[in-house]
Amino acid sequence: MSEYDIEAFEAFEEAGWTTKEAGAYDALAGRVTARVAEPLLDAVAARAGTRLLDVATGPGYVAARAAELGADVVGLDFSDTMLAFARSRTPGVEFVQGDATALPFEDAMFDAVTGAFVLLHLGVPERGVGEAARVLRPGGRAAFSVWDVPARGRWIGVVFEAFAASGARPPAGVPDGPNFFRLAEDSEFERLLEGAGLGQVDVSTVEFGLHLEDGDELWDGLIEGSVRVRPMILGQTEELQREIRRRYDELLEAYRVGDGFDVPVSVKLAVGTKS
Repeated sequence: MSEYDIEAFEAFEEAGWTTKEAGAYDALAGRVTARVAEPLLDAVAARAGTRLLDVATGPGYVAARAAELGADVVGLDFSDTMLAFARSRTPGVEFVQGDATALPFEDAMFDAVTGAFVLLHLGVPERGVGEAARVLRPGGRAAFSVWDVPARGRWIGVVFEAFAASGARPPAGVPDGPNFFRLAEDSEFERLLEGAGLGQVDVSTVEFGLHLEDGDELWDGLIEGSVRVRPMILGQTEELQREIRRRYDELLEAYRVGDGFDVPVSVKLAVGTKS
């Protein structure tokens, strides 16, 4: 039995991302997640003629880059707002509405499947990987990305650690979910893909820096561009919100460069091949 309510977790995620303004996501989080498009596409060997499915495409960063490479791309997401944004940015790509855990496609339709950070938003990540494997042709590849642990991925680590150090607790209305950093462990990520029948699994780390003009850029960007961070912070008392921010500012100071900050981003990427 799961230690959390899967339905409650997924309903919370769906409601949050369905109403989330894509522009708010694009302003900061999108600057980071778009950087992972190239590594994901490299992992699945996307090129001209590759029939590729980008699951939970969001604003369409991976799908757009795949199209530039000449791939035959379909981007899928359940959010109308994200799909509208993706279509406006990349009109030549097919974007469809659908569920990552029940893909509206027949078996073995795609040469490659990518999923940028989708697994963190599924109550049962195994279902998402299983569906990706199902729609892959034999010999096709699926690649997924997740966030690394806070100690290495400091752009979110400073916020997670500030929250914990302040003594804050998740407010009512924010349901528990899977361990957010479970798949940052290489062995866990490997097992997930292997459990779906994918072989030749390889897990790697993608690292780069995020430049910030000031602390507000990251603080406001995460609150406005995420589903969980916003209620976790704004659901606290004003006094506790100030304490979280104070500790956040202290932690961020370690990354000051001149008049701004250079904050490390670390991502785990796993790829597997369908036998």
